[in-house]
Amino acid sequence: MTTSYSSPAPVTNRVQAFFAPVNRATGTPALFDAACQLNFNPAAPPAPWVSLGRIKNFTRRAASKTVAVMTGIPASPLEQTRETLSAEVSFEFLSWTKLTMALATGSQHMNLLAEASGAPVSTVTVEASSTSTFVALAQSDAATFHPGEWIAVDADYAGQTGFVGSPISGAYVKQPLSDVNYIRRVTMNVGLVSQVTTAGLTLAAPLIGGAPAAGLKVQPIVGFVDREGGSFYQEWSGLFLQKGAQGESIFYYYPRLQCAVSASEVVSLLDAKQKEGLSRVLLKGQYLAMPVTDALDGERVVCYRSYLPAPNALI
Repeated sequence: MTTSYSSPAPVTNRVQAFFAPVNRATGTPALFDAACQLNFNPAAPPAPWVSLGRIKNFTRRAASKTVAVMTGIPASPLEQTRETLSAEVSFEFLSWTKLTMALATGSQHMNLLAEASGAPVSTVTVEASSTSTFVALAQSDAATFHPGEWIAVDADYAGQTGFVGSPISGAYVKQPLSDVNYIRRVTMNVGLVSQVTTAGLTLAAPLIGGAPAAGLKVQPIVGFVDREGGSFYQEWSGLFLQKGAQGESIFYYYPRLQCAVSASEVVSLLDAKQKEGLSRVLLKGQYLAMPVTDALDGERVVCYRSYLPAPNALI
């Protein structure tokens, strides 16, 4: 016999963050349907969501304003209407990666291309049969790389304007540039080489852009850099999960999040008693939720909060 029980307030000890790219050319966010996520696995989230692990000091703030429509003499409230629609979310990332740095900056996040004799190292061409974790190369090209090296995989820049980056937009080009490597400077398609074979490069984790198409170029990188200023804004779909001790789940889904501040950090002491001791440097993320139109009823919304009760909980 199954015993039901009253559902208490969820008890949680962490918030986990997942992000997915927005199609900047069409303004289409990544979709999330909580009704299909009863078995959502945080360790292996469904595509296109990418897990960024646990975050700290997660804060949501509804900034929408409501006003009363007044009528009569003396004036009295007839109904309420939403004057503005806005929401904000902020937190700190507990790791520094390409993606967390990009998400915590307000403009382009760029790759530092490896250099030789003061110029970027030459590219090699991706061959057919590549996957998200294996970049197929000619044997002579594969031999130029080594395990532990970081790479960027994307197309040559050919003078185009608008959003660039395949398949995730890393920048918006207003006027033609002369740097053939520009797209690889801003691409999100980067990876760590774990093994080199005569057939190509095995990566430690899947490329965020999926399997690279034949003809794309591979270039080694040595790190990352972002800049204060600029006119490009990072925009991603955000999903935040609080898992309760009884098996319940709370999802906060933001279809469109744009960075609201420039890059910043938070210093957290490892030992509160040692004010001059070691400190952890955390990436600070602060975002403005952008509206979308819900196809269900045409309403404009900025966030969805979903609750999946624990098994056998009364509702």
